[in-house]
Amino acid sequence: MDFEKILTRVAERGSDVIAEELLREIEAEYGRVPLIFERMAERPEILISHLLYKGAVVETSQLEPKVIELISLAVGAALKCSHCVEYHMQSAMAKGATRAEILEVILIAGMLANSAVLADAYRVVNGSGPCPSCDINGTGLNKTCSDE
Repeated sequence: MDFEKILTRVAERGSDVIAEELLREIEAEYGRVPLIFERMAERPEILISHLLYKGAVVETSQLEPKVIELISLAVGAALKCSHCVEYHMQSAMAKGATRAEILEVILIAGMLANSAVLADAYRVVNGSGPCPSCDINGTGLNKTCSDE
């Protein structure tokens, strides 16, 4: 996705037209358009700005496109977004990801999501709330929020 080209297209032809074209391009590349993009297209400026942001992140990334999709898949799994998982799984496979790699990132996402659940629950049981310092520095420190 070329940032300047899209901005030029918007300036020349209007955001409504370009939003529809972008949806068709997404469908051609991935076989379908995610529901979130369809809803964003109801306000073309939202869809276009989201896709420009997404494109800028991906295009300037030092990570391979397959890795970006695998990370996206893992995040979708951790957030329990089945639509995200399905979409990014298809995209990762289109970029060369294997079934084993997909299962691996799902396992990692599950492990981290489980850890987050446990950490929050243990803080409640211990009578302490979340603490940015504890969250950043982890456990095993000489002093934590519960020591105060």
